Amino acid sequence: GSPLSAEERRLRDKKHLDDITAARLPPLHHSPAKLLPIEESIAIQIQQKEAYEELQAKLAAQKLAERLNIKMLRFEPEGEASMQYREVRDED
Repeated sequence: GSPLSAEERRLRDKKHLDDITAARLPPLHHSPAKLLPIEESIAIQIQQKEAYEELQAKLAAQKLAERLNIKMLRFEPEGEASMQYREVRDED
C-alpha cells in the first residue's frame, strides 16, 4: 500500500473507531493541564492541606459534640441575664 500522511491516518483511525463504537469522550470543561513552577505547586499543596486539616478538625469537633450530646448555646457574659441583678429599684 501507499504510505498515508499523518492526517489521512488520523482520519482513517477516527472512522474505524466510529464504526466500532458510538462512545464519545466527554467535552473538556476545564482548561488543559499546565506546568507550574515547583515553588507555586508547593504553595498550593500547603494551602490545600491546611484547608483540608481545618475541615477535618471541624468535622471531628462536630462528631464529638454529637456523640457526647453537647449543645452549643450562645454565651453572652454581658447579656440580659447578667443585667437582671443589677437593676436598681427604689423602695419607696
